[in-house]
This record gives sequence, structure tokens and C-alpha cells, in this order.
Amino acid sequence: MKIYTKTGDSGETSLVGGRVKKNDVQIDLMGELDELNSFVGLARTKATSIEVKEQLIVIQHALFDCGSDLMYVEQKESRLSQTATEDLESWIDSLTELSPPLDKFILPGGTEAAASLHVARTICRRIERSMVDVDQARHLLPFINRLSDFFFAAARYENAVNQTADIEYLRSAHVFKRKDGE
Repeated sequence: MKIYTKTGDSGETSLVGGRVKKNDVQIDLMGELDELNSFVGLARTKATSIEVKEQLIVIQHALFDCGSDLMYVEQKESRLSQTATEDLESWIDSLTELSPPLDKFILPGGTEAAASLHVARTICRRIERSMVDVDQARHLLPFINRLSDFFFAAARYENAVNQTADIEYLRSAHVFKRKDGE
């Protein structure tokens, strides 16, 4: 089987229901999702926590579901699980609970896994901005919004389990309120 078709040599590509230019906003968004999925795969190779590795695999499947949703000219029923956003929220809460309290902004970095997860977070934020202009993607916004929060929580957790402290931004005010009122 050949993996090339030559049908895109003129600068167009196919969606289910029609052809569009390769720089169409919907195609751009699919490319950004693919980029994010690749960085998630990289982060998974660096992660030391079994639970984060397993969560990242679930996320990679969900990102493929998001891309599948964008393969249509007309919006169809979503392939993304109805519980995908709730799962992320649960994971965020759990990872945050197991990480040191957060009071100030932190610099992206720490372990290789954490740094990779921060890169995934920033790509995810770009995707979120791009989705606003794509009608077929609006239903994915809550998932993508929560996903960037997950990457932040997972990066902090990876640093914590590897006994690598987050570095606080020097000029940060106290921006996060703790549950205990501090």
C-alpha cells in the first residue's frame, strides 16, 4: 500500500463532503491537533508517573476523536466521549491534590516530562484560540480548555514525584488562593 495519493499536489485536500484548500481554517486546526498529539506522545515517553502515562494515552485517543470530528464539511455527531471533559477535571483535581500548594505563577520547566507537558499546554492554548473561528469545532472547546489545565497539573505533578521544585516567577504576586484560606 502506498501512503501517498498525489491528490493534494494542487494545494487542496478532502473533507467528507467536499474539497478545501490546505490552508482552510478547519485544516489548519486539524494540523494543530496533530501537532499537539505528537507532543503528547513525546511527553508520554518522558513521563515517569504511570498514571500520567496512562492518562496521556487516553488523551491521544481523544485528540484523534477531535480530529475525526473536523473531517466533515457539515458537523456530525461528536466522536469525543461525552465524559472526556469530566475525566480531565477528575484527573486535574487528583494531580493537583498530590502536588505542592501553588501560590504564584511558575516558570515552565523542571523535569523533561514537565517541560514537555508545558509545551503541550501552550500548543493546546493556541488550538483553543483557533477553535473559536471554526464552527465545526466549537463543541470541542470545553475539552480543549480543560486539556490545557490538565497539562499544567500533570507538569507540576511530574515535577513533584521527581522531587523537582517548580520555579516561581520572581515578580509574581500571590495569585492563587488556597482552600485553607491562606
